[in-house]
Amino acid sequence: MTGLFSQLVDAGSTRPRQGSAGFTLIELLVAVGTVAILAAIALPNVLRARIAANEASALASLRVIHTAQSTFASECGGNGYAQRLTDLITPPAGSTHAFISPDLGTDPALKSGYVITLEEESAPGAVDMLPAGASCNASSAPTVSSYWAGATPLHVGITGQRAFAIDRTGVLYQNLGGAAIANPIPPGTAHVP
Repeated sequence: MTGLFSQLVDAGSTRPRQGSAGFTLIELLVAVGTVAILAAIALPNVLRARIAANEASALASLRVIHTAQSTFASECGGNGYAQRLTDLITPPAGSTHAFISPDLGTDPALKSGYVITLEEESAPGAVDMLPAGASCNASSAPTVSSYWAGATPLHVGITGQRAFAIDRTGVLYQNLGGAAIANPIPPGTAHVP
């Protein structure tokens, strides 16, 4: 009887059998499948979040350029705007503080998956205000009466979905398809809400 009793106790035991270590193939496949399903669900959300963050960074960059242009025009450019980002990164004589941060200091600048550009607005009536080198920071190009700045995604749908632009009015414009907004900004271009 003791033999039968010990067999019944061992059969209902919850302890692992001696010599069995690790997981079965089925258990591993279930775990891998679960992880794959969770990754497939999470990946589009991660991509959307990254695109939203890149777009927010591009909008912030254009706002910074507009603020820097306003300061440059009133303090340095003889009421004219810079045509190049490199002119805004150059500090005025006797100062060490530039008008914009170094991450926007190249023409064009690549920041957070967007190509940021600055140039003279191609609108009728746009004129030079000061010749090159005559501004307080000896700008490499003449200061101008109007400017255009744009932010275009490096890879539409991956680094950003929308393109943006701003001019001296300070109004931000967007193209929902991601194509660059023309210079000058065409009438009817959607505003950023």
